[in-house]
Amino acid sequence: MEGSLGAPTRHVIPWQDESWYDAAALETELRRVYDICHGCRRCFNLCDSFPILFDAIDESPNEAVDDLSAGQLKAVVDACTLCDMCFMTKCPYVPPHSFDLDFPHLMLRSRAVENRKGQTPFIDTQLAEMDRNGRLGSVAAGLANWATREGNSLTRPAIEAVAGIDRRAHLPPFLETPLVNRAAGMVQPPNPDGPAFGRRAVVYAGCHDNFNDDTPGLALIKVLAHNGVQVRIEHPDCCGMPKFENGDLPGVASAAERISAFFAPLVEAGWDVVPLTTSCALMLKFEWPLIAPDNAAVKRLSEHTFDVSEYVVALSKQTGLVPIAPMTKSIAVHFACHARAQNMGPKAMEMLRLIPEAKPALTERCSGHGGKWGIFKQNFDRAVKVGRPAARNLTKDQPDLIVSECPLAGPHLKQVIASSGGEAPARIGHPIEVLAKAYGL
Repeated sequence: MEGSLGAPTRHVIPWQDESWYDAAALETELRRVYDICHGCRRCFNLCDSFPILFDAIDESPNEAVDDLSAGQLKAVVDACTLCDMCFMTKCPYVPPHSFDLDFPHLMLRSRAVENRKGQTPFIDTQLAEMDRNGRLGSVAAGLANWATREGNSLTRPAIEAVAGIDRRAHLPPFLETPLVNRAAGMVQPPNPDGPAFGRRAVVYAGCHDNFNDDTPGLALIKVLAHNGVQVRIEHPDCCGMPKFENGDLPGVASAAERISAFFAPLVEAGWDVVPLTTSCALMLKFEWPLIAPDNAAVKRLSEHTFDVSEYVVALSKQTGLVPIAPMTKSIAVHFACHARAQNMGPKAMEMLRLIPEAKPALTERCSGHGGKWGIFKQNFDRAVKVGRPAARNLTKDQPDLIVSECPLAGPHLKQVIASSGGEAPARIGHPIEVLAKAYGL
């Protein structure tokens, strides 16, 4: 029977249970789940994991999962970007259905087994050291940005040869000064006449926001302060999403423990926590509680964490906002996968509808980037292919602006648009930037 009478749920990730790492048990579970997917095929148009799986089965001698080799099983895992869209939008067999199917977390388990065996590629482990990389990149921002710029015929082929990062892939430039280092001079006092005066929000600057692109952070600070919210910016550490993608769950659990302990006194004092990046919000709200279910600080933090658009919309309903000037603009809104995975609805659309005369239109397709997955040579063309439907839909009506809540999706979608012969905008930024512009901030 398809579907379930109960609301979808996810199990705690038993990463501390030795049996979870049993290779034979993992292969049995992969084949069980792949066979269910083979009989359903609703996810054929999501990421390439599913076409790879279905093609392998269709081309096998008996058109059966039993025919697949270990390498073919792994190819499906390697193509997964952990976007969660199969679980969130397509699969009729998620818990509490008796099939008990959570495809993304099964892919995570497979990577965790590899990680424990030391089989995670070296470059993946090094790219996951986000804070270290960010600090080093900021110290030598000029040199780093020159070396990683697309079109640099001297360095990008060398980087591709050594690190496997496709020479065509956009790599985020580094800020000379991280966002939190400039916070004292950037944060404005709350507007005493703002309707949200008395509210307090600590902005959690993710690694990309802190070291690579501070534009969304500066926009959010201004919007919140303008509406009376007392703001502070913090970056205690990386949320662990890149390590999560690698299956390094001990590393993620360590980050969850440290960061939740850092925010605990602030939450206790009445501060709301607003991560700038959707992936960070997803980790704090949903993944950490499944990895550290007995940690009270993690649980409490998850209950007081809000995505950027979610928080602004909540303020509009709870306290009201300072009146917003009309903006006669058509806005194509990319609904980022990790925003969708937070199960809160398209809050960016809801936020942009607060702007009088603005005309936002939603695109619910994956950009194809998938964190660091899409920058590798073996994945880049596939990432462009996956992103083409989103790019087509975003540009079909020639909007005045294109936005995405994912900081990596924006530059990637620009590349996809350009590679498809379209005219890419100068920037695909965060929706909060549009609201700040409407306020004239």
